[in-house]
Amino acid sequence: MEPSWDDMRVFLAVARAESLSGAGRGLKLDPATVGRRIARLEEDLAAPLFAKSPTGYALTDAGQRLLGHAERAEQAMQEAAEEMAGQAGGLSGQIRIGAPDGAANFLLPQVCTAIAKENPDLDIQLVALPRVFNLTRREADMVIAVSPPTAGRLTVQKITDYKLHLAAVRWYLRQNPEIRTLADLKAHRIVGYIPDMIFDKELDYLGETGVKRVMLASNSVSVQSNWIHRGGGVGIMHDFALPWFPRMQKILPDEFSLTRSFYLVRHADDRRLERMNRFAEALNEGIRAEVARLEAET
Repeated sequence: MEPSWDDMRVFLAVARAESLSGAGRGLKLDPATVGRRIARLEEDLAAPLFAKSPTGYALTDAGQRLLGHAERAEQAMQEAAEEMAGQAGGLSGQIRIGAPDGAANFLLPQVCTAIAKENPDLDIQLVALPRVFNLTRREADMVIAVSPPTAGRLTVQKITDYKLHLAAVRWYLRQNPEIRTLADLKAHRIVGYIPDMIFDKELDYLGETGVKRVMLASNSVSVQSNWIHRGGGVGIMHDFALPWFPRMQKILPDEFSLTRSFYLVRHADDRRLERMNRFAEALNEGIRAEVARLEAET
């Protein structure tokens, strides 16, 4: 018996979540039902698709062969839905974006709000996690990254550069030793990333200052920013975040400045989806404009 699209949809969910419970959450089915559907599909195909292990459900050789067919079926269904809906009107449906929490907190709320106002039938989900997202598992429809990936069937588009500087709240600087050179940072509490939780080399900001010890550390940019704002010490902040903290002051801006970039990463097959292309274009334009606006304020 040939598998139906509904069977393929369940198979894809388990393959990506590597568990029945994870797949069930996405499908809004209980794990037992997901398990029965997979067992039925394996019986129809006369082949085991998953091997159960202590770490979850792993694809067998047969499952790996089916995966490509299932992904092509998924793509065809998405293209058919777009064609039937037409593209003359606004965007609709759901789009999920993965982003590092700096962009997610200080850029994307206003950018996505503007897109949502223009497209009232569109639901935008923003996943803000300090880690690399896996588009192959469809953790998100598109991802904003701080360095371009080099593996996988992905398309990568540079969005814009952005700047970072050392900063502290003004009253902290008045009450603590003056900072005239980078060497003077040794007399101050330093706020930054937890060293062993830096998930991308582009986020290793303090390495360029010569600082060896981070007294107040978090894997979250928003936590670091609030720590600095509360007088916790000196840290490196995105220029586009500074307008959100009006009592913040750049430190040694002529001596120390970093430039980094944002990239939009998408699954290669999504290039054929006009809906995703239109959203990506609006997102790119919105982020570029918002970074320029906020950096001009600093």
